[in-house]
Order: sequence, then C-alpha cells, then structure tokens
Amino acid sequence: MLKEKNVYKEELPVNVVVADIRNYPIHFHDDIEVVFVLDGTIKLKNGYYTYTLRKGDIFIINDNETHSFESKGDEENMVMMLQLDMGYFAEYYENIKDCFFITDMEEDSDESLDVLKSILAKIMMEILQKGFGYEQKVIESTHNLISCLFADFSYHVTDDGKLVSDSKNRGDKILAGRLNRITDYMYENYTRKLTLSEIAEREHLSIYYLSHVIKEATGLSFQELLSFIRVEESEKLLLTTNKKIGVIAEESGFSAVRYYIKHFQTWYGMHPSEYRKKYTGKVFGRETTAQYTRSRAEDIEDAIKRLVKGVYSDYAGKTRSKSSIIDVNIQEAFSSGFEHRFMTELFEGELMKPIARPYNLLKSLKENVLADGPNYIVTTSSKTAEDISSMTILVYNIDSVMREELKAQKNKEKILEKIKEYDEETEFLVRTSGLSGEYKVSRYTLTKDNIVSAYEDAIRHQTATGKRQAIVNNWSTLPHIDFSKVSVSDTLSLMNTLSGVSAELILLDRE
Repeated sequence: MLKEKNVYKEELPVNVVVADIRNYPIHFHDDIEVVFVLDGTIKLKNGYYTYTLRKGDIFIINDNETHSFESKGDEENMVMMLQLDMGYFAEYYENIKDCFFITDMEEDSDESLDVLKSILAKIMMEILQKGFGYEQKVIESTHNLISCLFADFSYHVTDDGKLVSDSKNRGDKILAGRLNRITDYMYENYTRKLTLSEIAEREHLSIYYLSHVIKEATGLSFQELLSFIRVEESEKLLLTTNKKIGVIAEESGFSAVRYYIKHFQTWYGMHPSEYRKKYTGKVFGRETTAQYTRSRAEDIEDAIKRLVKGVYSDYAGKTRSKSSIIDVNIQEAFSSGFEHRFMTELFEGELMKPIARPYNLLKSLKENVLADGPNYIVTTSSKTAEDISSMTILVYNIDSVMREELKAQKNKEKILEKIKEYDEETEFLVRTSGLSGEYKVSRYTLTKDNIVSAYEDAIRHQTATGKRQAIVNNWSTLPHIDFSKVSVSDTLSLMNTLSGVSAELILLDRE
C-alpha cells in the first residue's frame, strides 16, 4: 500500500473531489477526510469495518485510517470527498490531532447533521462558482466545519485517561479510538513486547485503573487491544509485500504465527492468506489506480439543490463571472496607431472622485498609451519596444450601460444607489507579449465596498462624526495592495476577478 499524498491547489487548505466512484483502492493519508454522499450508494471499507453509505450520509475518515470505496453494482453514485490540510488547521486548533471524529447517522441528532450538510454544501457551491474572494469564503466555511465537528462529533481522552465526548447532548460510547495518548503509545510500540505495567508507569496510573480505562474506552482488555493493533497494522504488510505469513506475524509483534492467525480471524473474519488473495490488487499503489468519473458542475449543483434545502437558493441568483481577455502585443502597439476608446470622460467632475482614484493615479504617471478599450488602458514610459522596462495596466469592471447611468446622475446619493445595485462580475485575463526578464508586480485593487464606503463617508461629512468612527470610515475606503515578483519569457498573464463597480491598477517594473 502506498500512502496517498494529498495535493492542495490554488493555495487552499482543502481539497474537494466529487465523483461517481467505481473503485477507489485501499489507501491512507495524513489528513482528515469528510465523505458526503450526494446521490446513490457507496460501500466504504474503513479498517476492518465495511459500511454502506446512502444518499445524505456523512462519514469522517480520521488521519492515517486505511479506507477504500467501491460502488454497489452498476448503480451510479455521487460522492463528495473533502480533505483538510492538517498542517494548516493544526495551527488554529492545537488539539485537533488529539481528537477523533465520528458521525453516527442513526443516533446523531438531525439538527447537528443538517448543520454539517449545510456547511459542506456551502463549501461546494463556493468552489463551483469561484466568485470574487471565494478562497477566503471557502477557508472561513471550513473553519465553521471544524467548529461543528468539535461541537457535535468529537471524542478525546482526558489527562486522567477517561474517554470523553466533546459533543453536546451525547452519552459515552464504546469506541476504539486511535488518536489518544495511551493508544498512540501502543501503536508506536506494538512490534515489541509491550506490557500493561510499562504503560501504567509511563502514565503514572495504577495497573488496575489503567486496565479499567482501556476497557471503558475501547470495550477491550489491554491484551485484546494490543492484539487488535498488531492485526490492524499487519494489513499493510499483508497487502503490499510478498512476505510470508510467519514473517508478518513476527514483524507485527506476535510470538507465534498461530496466535496471529487466531486474532486476524477474530477481527477480519478470515485467514490472512484468504484476506491477501481477496484484497491484493485492490490497494492504492503504483500499478493500481482509482476508477471514478468526476461529476459535472451542473449535476453537483442539482444534487445539492435536492439534498440540502436553502443553500442552493443562496447561490442560484448569482451568475458565473463573465470573461474579458485583454491581449497586448508590445511590438504591434509601438508600430501602429489606434483610436482611444477608454472611458476617460466618465472620470471628469467632482462626483466621480471615489471611482476615479485608480485612473487619476495612472494619469499622474504621464505615460504613453500602448493599448486601450472601453474598460482598460495600458501605458508605458518607454519610447520603444526594445527598451521597455515598465508598464501600467488599469482595468475597470463597468459595462456600457452602467457607464451611461453613472454619467447621468446629478448627486452622490444617486451614484451610491446605482453602485449598490450593480453586481456584475468579470474575470479579467491580461496577456502581454514581448516582455522578458524579472519583473516586480504591484497591484492596487479598489473594490465595490471601498467605493461604497468612500461615497458614504463623503455623504456623512455633512453631519458630525466622532474621531474613532472617522478612522473606521477611512479604513473602509482603503484599497487592497499586493506585491510579488514574476519571471517572464515573452508572455506575461495576469488574472483577477472584479465584482461590482471596481478597478485594479497594476504596475510592472523590471528588476
């Protein structure tokens, strides 16, 4: 078996896959995985247990737990698998690695499961729609997800060795939890001779009390628990190596192969050789691959609409971002003239000052125009394409209809009203060819909220404002500033999504 390395893209500490799973071989990973069945039925093997999960079911796979998925016959399914980057979230929740999380679809309250489903659906919709600032919204919702897990689905072992449910309104259950101090030590040392007295001394507990704690927490005696751990860990050797059963028994800590076979049959219901024959080839490795088909975005949205009431409607009215591709060829820009089309006239007059801030900054540079369109302009201080060392790019998210409506308004109150109503979202991709070398990228983003706050602040100046509130008002008008470096070989692509009346000013400077 190969340990699966989760890859987190787009700088998100979560990874989400939604698919129709035919077969996903046995594997394990460091991170917590939340499984949410959006449609159909799926069989989940988790350790030596096998579960049948149906539409609406949620299952939590704790870190380092072996698990696999298999479809039920030819029946189609849709399974959402959300993995949490423990390296990221452990910085916010110190005890997350000391807890294990369990959902019991039969005993957990409908309310707690509904909350969990709602958060998962919200994360999925944010990822599908990829609206402005969606990454932050996904991370925020994931924090809420973890808080929900702690509040309603978590267990841990206290300093005095007692198994405690952290969840509200729950009684203690007899559950075998790997993630606690006592069992951690047993997992780390199961291959050698390990005694109850050794652990009792380490935990500063009496042998009698420790034996009681283990029995209460797991339903097993110390020796039964140790044998279970040895059998469970032997599965990895059994399915990923050609070692003989006797060798595996010895390496797993059993004094004799007959004891190994006996305990393996107790937990897995079959002889180790039979288990090897049945599951070899169903382990995630270099020569085996998962068989699944990723679900289409519209199918996922439809499943969420039917399964989780209320969440879909929050996003249904939102349209996906329009795309605006701006291609700038520096050589052609210097060699040919063009008719200026940028919305310069919109920014004239006192009423447009809050919107015109990025444009006025660009105007103050007094650079030559390389290219422009109704909602973008590209300038440079260089005289020729060969010696170009800097460039300025300005884009505005204002369409032609909104441009005329803003020009027609006679006071700030009416302009503010129009800006609040405008929710169009555009994904800008600026591709500049003819550049090479190392460049510093400085980005000045003025959001709709910044502009709204600036107008509200200007209108409020007509009445008295306290000093503290004046500071807050000023902060809310400040744009987002970002600096980075980029290596360019002929073509540089810059991308951003702007929502509502908003703008971005980008400065490129050769290092």
